[in-house]
Amino acid sequence: MILSHVVGMMTNPSSEWDKIKEEQCGLAECYLKNVVLLAAIPPICAFIGATQVGWNIGNSHYTLTVESTLPMAIGFYIASLIAVYVMGRAIHWMAQTFDVNVPIEQCVVIAANFVTPLFLAGIVALYPVPWLIMLVALVAMGYSVYLMFTGIPQVMDIDKDKGFIFASAVLTVGLVTMVGVMAATIVMWSMGFGPEYA
Repeated sequence: MILSHVVGMMTNPSSEWDKIKEEQCGLAECYLKNVVLLAAIPPICAFIGATQVGWNIGNSHYTLTVESTLPMAIGFYIASLIAVYVMGRAIHWMAQTFDVNVPIEQCVVIAANFVTPLFLAGIVALYPVPWLIMLVALVAMGYSVYLMFTGIPQVMDIDKDKGFIFASAVLTVGLVTMVGVMAATIVMWSMGFGPEYA
């Protein structure tokens, strides 16, 4: 079932990681079941919030044009899909260092599931209040890190000390990936693909 792990990740992650450990699927099927729909939540909500609702900063109200926001939303979605794959590939590559043989498909599922809170947090972008978005994003990041540090040792069948080192390395890759996406965004905006106010 598509999105089968979402509720379990939010309510009982330990038993959900056991289910993920036993799950078998091809890369395309894993992506379809675990990433494609979830990754669409933040860009769709941000698009609606930026173009239809807008936000108030001080005494000013800002909305963006549909024409300038749509390419950014599509780029955000593609970047999210790529980021999950990069994280899964990094997990797969690092697993060899810890003498763990895990298929790339399962590594992508692991990555998709520990970023689930970040994808779900994108709902708050429907009503773009900057302080609320930051607060929800911080909580979602914290829970994602928790899922990463508890899930990797459990799925990889390694002890907690090695799992901590493994998860720390994955977290570093995630931070570097995020910085890369931000840098690409700055480059795109400087090339004229930035937002335009309505």
